[in-house]
Amino acid sequence: MYAVFRTGGKQYRATQGDRVRVERLDAEEGSTVEFDQVLLVGEGVNVKLGAPLVSGGKVKGKVTSQGRAAKIKVLKFKRRTNYMRTKGHRQHFTEVEITSITGGPRAKAAATDKAAADEAAAED
Repeated sequence: MYAVFRTGGKQYRATQGDRVRVERLDAEEGSTVEFDQVLLVGEGVNVKLGAPLVSGGKVKGKVTSQGRAAKIKVLKFKRRTNYMRTKGHRQHFTEVEITSITGGPRAKAAATDKAAADEAAAED
């Protein structure tokens, strides 16, 4: 099962056991975090799409590390005016290991939908 959730102004697609680097969160290493802004939850053809959020959808994870990404260089340059400025930037991130995803379609409901589809196909 996978989920698309939103945090820090960005959207992330994750499955259970994935390690995702999200925008920096105020959480200690080893603590658990919960993302409740779930946009989509699904598995195979059983996809539950929120409008805009999936009701009852939650993605839980464990903070594995806090860090900073690789440096990028920012360059401002204007020709013929002897103007050039360089600056570096390192973005902070939090690495989260996804432990559970809830709020998706139930397996029992999916099984009954499949049985109904098989019966409809048999009638045709």
